[in-house]
Amino acid sequence: MEKVQLIRDRLKTAHSGQKSYADVRRRELEFQVNNWVFLKVSPMKKVMRFGNKGKLSPRYVGYFKILKRVGKVAHESELPAELVAVYPVFHISLLKKCVGDPVSIVPLENVVVKNSFTFEDVPVEILDC
Repeated sequence: MEKVQLIRDRLKTAHSGQKSYADVRRRELEFQVNNWVFLKVSPMKKVMRFGNKGKLSPRYVGYFKILKRVGKVAHESELPAELVAVYPVFHISLLKKCVGDPVSIVPLENVVVKNSFTFEDVPVEILDC
């Protein structure tokens, strides 16, 4: 009987340790209708969404207005005409709350989405030869 209790205690200790590690990375997110959010561009590594340019590629684009909540963890966003090929319902983990910093916003007129969900960078100006 003591061995069973010892195993249960060890399991509880291991469980609480793993839970504390997991809770550090967990974000409590909740968005309301009419909130402004950024959309994560490439949710998975090695998957080309809007082009794979390394660490200087845009992580988020937007900002977009949330139209309605679909289920517990999905939200429907108002997307512009340039992103008509993208389904407008996103998981909550792909959204980031917009706090109104216009410096971090990637303008949508610079992002042209093709049918293969890729885009091409075009230089704006040559600074030096």
